[in-house]
Amino acid sequence: MDGPSGSGKSSASKGVARALGLRYLDTGAMYRAMTWWMLQNGVPVDDPEAVAARAADPVLEVGTDPSAPTITVDGTDVSEPIRTREVTNAVSAVSAVPAVRARLVVLQREIIGTGGIVVEGRDIGTVVVPDAPVKVYLTASEQVRAQRRAKDLAADPAASVTVTLDEQARRDRLDSTRTTSPLTRAADATEIDSTELGLAEVVEAVVRLAKEQT
Repeated sequence: MDGPSGSGKSSASKGVARALGLRYLDTGAMYRAMTWWMLQNGVPVDDPEAVAARAADPVLEVGTDPSAPTITVDGTDVSEPIRTREVTNAVSAVSAVPAVRARLVVLQREIIGTGGIVVEGRDIGTVVVPDAPVKVYLTASEQVRAQRRAKDLAADPAASVTVTLDEQARRDRLDSTRTTSPLTRAADATEIDSTELGLAEVVEAVVRLAKEQT
C-alpha cells in the first residue's frame, strides 16, 4: 500500500493485516528511524554525502505484529520519537539519499520474503515489490490529510492544521520529485480515495480487493 502522508496508510494497513491474519511492515518507520539516528548523532541531514557516509551504521530491528508493531535502533525503542515534527520535517531529505534507500530496501525485502505481509510506504508497488499480487494507492485531499496529521501531533502546540498543511505540501513535493524511488502510483495499483471514507470502510475495500486478486 503506497500513498502520501496522512492518507491513512498505517491504520488501514494494520487493519487489513489483522483481518487477513498477515504480518505488517511500516517502511516509513524505517526511514524515520534512520532520520532519528542521523539527528541524534549530529549528521547534517541536508548533506547527502554526510548521510550516505553513515547509512550503514544504525542497527534497525522491526517487529511485524500488526497489533503491536515495534522498531528499535541500536537496541533503543524509537516508536514514539520518530513521530515528532523534527523527524517528520527531516525524513524526506534522508530518504532521498540513494545509499539509505539501497540499504533499507534490502532489509525490507528480507522481511517481506519470510511470509504473507501487508507493507506500506511510498515505493512498495513500484520498487520494493513490483510483482506484489495486490497493490493499493491510498490517497485523500490535502486538507483532510493535514487534519489527520495535526491530530496525530496534538501534543505539539505548534502543529496547527495550517502549519501541518504547509509542511505536508513541502514533503509531498520532495517525495514526489526525488531522483531515487519517487512517490508515485504503480500503473497496476488500485487507487482508493479515503477523503470521505472511515477506517473500517477503507479496510473493507482493501480486504475485498485482496480476496478478489489472490
